[in-house]
Amino acid sequence: MSPRSLALATAAISLTATLAAAPSALAAEAVHHDYLGKVTARSGLLLRDNPTRSSRVVRTEPYGKVVHIFCKTRGQSVDGNDRWYQLTDGTWAWGSAAYIANLGAAPRWC
Repeated sequence: MSPRSLALATAAISLTATLAAAPSALAAEAVHHDYLGKVTARSGLLLRDNPTRSSRVVRTEPYGKVVHIFCKTRGQSVDGNDRWYQLTDGTWAWGSAAYIANLGAAPRWC
């Protein structure tokens, strides 16, 4: 076998191994980041660029909307709740957990 053939065969084996492992890695990633919540703020939820009420509003979500949560962190307390969720719908933004009900598992910490 020529050195070039050996290099191509080695690259093909490496690529095959990588592609075989990819679905399980992607599945683990999806489980790790696939948290859902539902907006409970009757007038809609203001989403901000940081986990504080004084941060810039980047967008809003209507009452009842199901949102995708990436992670949670502690921030400014809203109605006695200091947890904020980072949402990934369209733009990355923070919403107070006081106005987002978890649907399923609680999000991971950021």
